[in-house]
Formats: sequence, C-alpha cells, structure tokens
Amino acid sequence: MYNFDEITERHGTGSLKYDLASKRGMPCDTLPFWVADMDFKSPPEVLQALSQRIDHGIFGYSDSIDESYFNALYGWNRGRFDWNIRPEWIVKVPGVVFAICTAIRALTKPGDAVLIQQPVYHPFESSVKDNNRRLVVNELIYRDGRYRMDLDEFERQIVEENVRLFILCSPHNPVGRVWTGEELTAAGDICARHGVFVISDEIHQDFVYPGYRHLVFAGLKPEYADITVTCTAPSKTFNIPGLQISNIFICNEDIRRLFIAELRRTGYSQPNVLGLIACRAAYEKGASWLDELILYLSGNLALLRDFIKSELPNIHLVEPEGTYLAWLDFRKSGLSDQELEQLLVNKGRIWLSSGPTFGAGGRGFQRFNIACPRTVLEQGLNRLKEALGSI
Repeated sequence: MYNFDEITERHGTGSLKYDLASKRGMPCDTLPFWVADMDFKSPPEVLQALSQRIDHGIFGYSDSIDESYFNALYGWNRGRFDWNIRPEWIVKVPGVVFAICTAIRALTKPGDAVLIQQPVYHPFESSVKDNNRRLVVNELIYRDGRYRMDLDEFERQIVEENVRLFILCSPHNPVGRVWTGEELTAAGDICARHGVFVISDEIHQDFVYPGYRHLVFAGLKPEYADITVTCTAPSKTFNIPGLQISNIFICNEDIRRLFIAELRRTGYSQPNVLGLIACRAAYEKGASWLDELILYLSGNLALLRDFIKSELPNIHLVEPEGTYLAWLDFRKSGLSDQELEQLLVNKGRIWLSSGPTFGAGGRGFQRFNIACPRTVLEQGLNRLKEALGSI
C-alpha cells in the first residue's frame, strides 16, 4: 500500500543528513547513512493533516487543549505497549535530548554523579557534562556477538560513586538491544533500592523486530514509575523530528513539579502547532504505515546481513533486535578508527556514524542507518565493499 522504494531528493532542503557533507569537506556525492532520520516520506495521513492545518493559514500560539491529543497517545500506548497513561503525566517539549537535560537539572545538583551505559547515543554524555554533572560510565558487555548489562558493576558504581541518576536507552542506540523484562527489572530493582532516579529514553520503542517486544520501563513496577521520567516522541517513528514535539511521561507528582519548574526556567512554553497536529494524526492513523515500514526495514536488514556474509566476511553485524540502526564491527579490518573513517569517506564516498562517538566501547565499530529505499542501501553496500576491497 505504501511505497518505501520511492526516492525523494533531499539535497538543498537544509537536511543535516545530506547537506552537511560538503561543509565537512566530504565529496559532494557522499552517501549518508549516519544521522538517525529516515529517507521515507511521513505517512500520507500525517501529510494530509498538516496540509489541512496549513490551509487554515494562521499559526498562533497553540496547545492540545481538547481530549483528542491525549486520546491518541493513550490509544497508542495501550495498544502497542499495554501501558495505561494518564493525562496529568504528560509534559510536551521540543525533543528528547531537551527533556534529558531538563531532567538532569531538575533532579540533580552540579557535581552529582549521573550514570550511562556506553556505547550509547552520544548526547547522553554531553548532556551530563554540559550541565556540570559528573559522568559515570557503566560499560555494556559485548560477548558472543551480543551486548548485555554488567549489573554487578552497575550496582557497585551506583553505591561507590553515589550515583543520583541513571539514563537508560531502551531500545538501545546504537547496539540494537531490546531489553528483556528480566534485564530491566534487575536494573530497576537496583535503582529503586538505592534511591536512583531514571531517565528512560524510549524514542525507538516502535522499532522492534519480530520475536522481540518493547517493555515500558515505568510500566513494569509501581516503584519504577515513581522514580522515572519516560521520554518518547513520534519523531523517529514517523520521520518528523524537524517538527519538534516529544511527549514526556512523569508519573510521580513531585518529580513532575520539579521538571516543569526547570522547564519554565528555560523560557519554553507552547509547543510547535504543526508538531501537535502531526503527532495526533500519526498516533491516530499511522499504525498500518508503521507496520508496513517495519516489514520493509526487515527486508533491508536481511539484505545487509546477506551482503556482509557473502561480500564482507571481515565485518560482523551485531544482530539488531530493534531500531533501524545497524551496529557493525570492523575490528578485524586491522584499521584504526581514523584510517577506517578516511577509507569510507574518501574511497567509498559513504558516511556512517563513527563508533567512538558513542564512547570508548565503540572503537572499531560503525553505525549504519538502514532506513532508506532499498536501491539506496544497495548502492551504499557496494560502496562499502569498494572501500574495503583493498584490505
């Protein structure tokens, strides 16, 4: 029903993904597979809703003042994740990173310890450091081609470093884990036992491959809901990050009050009106589009998997359980990260996300965004083969 093979020209649109390469001195024909936005048009139902609102012609200060916005969020979370949200839990902000920084300032003091699990989405680290908090890194364990949490070290660090806040990435970017209930419960019990707040970044919650299921961390136990700021957005799911709308769920009234007070200090008030329109339309009418998209992404993943196996045996795919981001292990190439970067860009004319960006545990890895038309992915894989053919 939906055409994910359609190629849409994005050069000259102010796209970070496409228009930044030349500014960074890369060849003008570099293919980008780095930043996590998709090369698919948003669902037609979303575009139609936006078009109708644009035709109205007035874009004054707005908010979701009726029940329809909440009902859209409620139906989505109940239907997809069996999580029953309440209207008073919702705080609308421009983006998840904005929310993470706001929560850090609201729930900790300068110098307090904040724990993250690297390799992980790089703004976690910068959000901690930029807000003058002390970074504590609990490295994920990579063994037998799969990542897991080091829970013994996790608890030791919380106690010895007096950690006040943990930032959870679920599903995990970039390693692709969809954490199990057992893993989340083990980490959650440790946090609850030691009075540690949790920011749960669940922006990739809708991208889960068959055989796996995303579990809302705050929905697992009441004591987790009582310590957690849950960060969600329609931006990744429906490819609308530029509309800047995220829905933050805070069950605990005291935490929510602190968060809102810090939010006011930023000067932010009403959200983007087009973001509100797009979010509501996406959650009301975008389910079938998303279901077809995940099938398409599964096909892209199969193409990537088979190509690496047959053409690039020195690269290992860390099998993703969720997200549209593939985590590739290049360590058998024998190249340094800098050498690998130069080879990919200058010879392959292909732009991936460098592993060390995500922390020391990312050395020797690259992140590959597969959310693109299949012909574009094929072209990128052939360029990857061309770049690595000489080693």
